[in-house]
Amino acid sequence: MDGLSYEQAREQLVETVARLEAGGTTLEESLHLWERGEALATRCEQWLDGARERLDAARARREENREQEASED
Repeated sequence: MDGLSYEQAREQLVETVARLEAGGTTLEESLHLWERGEALATRCEQWLDGARERLDAARARREENREQEASED
């Protein structure tokens, strides 16, 4: 799961949800699909959290640079 890109994890999650919604699986298969879906959703969330952190860090650096430039003027 850790090696999946966001896009890969999301696509697999969509497929997993579609299989669950389609029905026709045994209880055991449904539980397996549910667990996989949960793991894939967690992986997607990790990717999104990481992206948010990177954006926040970039914004903070930009703001620091602006403040530094303003103090030099």
